[in-house]
Amino acid sequence: MPASSPPPEKTRRVVVALGGNAISRPGGDDSVGQDLANLDRSLGRIVDLVENGYQVILTHGNGPQVGNQMIRVELARGQAPDLPLDLMVADLQGGLGYMIELVLRNKLRHRGLSVPVCALLTLVEVDPDDPAMAEPSKFVGPAYPAEEVGQLERDRGWLLKEDRGRGFRRVVASPRPRSIVEVDLIESLVERGALVIVTGGGGIPVARNAEGFLRGVEAVIDKDFASAVLARELGAEELFILTGVERVALAWGQPEQRWLDRITAAEARGYLAAGHFPAGSMGPKMEAACQFVENGGKRALITDIFTIGEALAGSTGTWVVP
Repeated sequence: MPASSPPPEKTRRVVVALGGNAISRPGGDDSVGQDLANLDRSLGRIVDLVENGYQVILTHGNGPQVGNQMIRVELARGQAPDLPLDLMVADLQGGLGYMIELVLRNKLRHRGLSVPVCALLTLVEVDPDDPAMAEPSKFVGPAYPAEEVGQLERDRGWLLKEDRGRGFRRVVASPRPRSIVEVDLIESLVERGALVIVTGGGGIPVARNAEGFLRGVEAVIDKDFASAVLARELGAEELFILTGVERVALAWGQPEQRWLDRITAAEARGYLAAGHFPAGSMGPKMEAACQFVENGGKRALITDIFTIGEALAGSTGTWVVP
């Protein structure tokens, strides 16, 4: 973090939602070794936050990874049992959580910081009757050219939609998160000074029956919405949503493009209603930021993990405030 960034006046609790670019970079080979190298480059910014007095609760996405996991299941069909989506998310929460914890522990040790790190499998409750269950919208996996869409849908039974600027990607059901099942345990770990890694991939989706018993749900929860719920339930002051761009823009990629530095939730809602932020990309991030500040959060930041220091110093990033 640049020296010009003022340290917080006191320890501030922040939920940091890592985007996929912190783990997988465009054009990479998606191997475990490459993912670890990417994490080694990016997670120093999280240690910067710890070093500057932040109480960090870390979440992360799994879009590329869950898509790859689905491909493995498809290729193994007939040779190994199929895996439901909730179990895929659980598997990836464990694997990615392990890699993130490993890199963070080493970076903290290198800087002489004695901070315990814990990756916790996390269940997130959803409504089994959420309309989103019947309207798949969550992008997962790699992008495909338009000419391959028909065959993929016929051969694999997938539903693909255009991810603007990237190509066509598989979409799956993505119900809204209602609550974090292990929130009391997470609170205890944070109070003991731990840097916790939770709700990976949006959390393992579960629903309760009439008697209150839990069951898994075939879905992938948006990690930004889950992070906003987590931040609210933990009483975090700030929510940092880290993505692949330094700032949010209106009319992205158009001649009239305009950067947004600081906006109110009401202004952001207006832009969302006007269609400025697509549902498959910036829309969920902006809506999650709005939800957070509308429910008592002080401010939410949307920026790239590699520019978070500059954003905190005021030279980039988009802040959403009440």
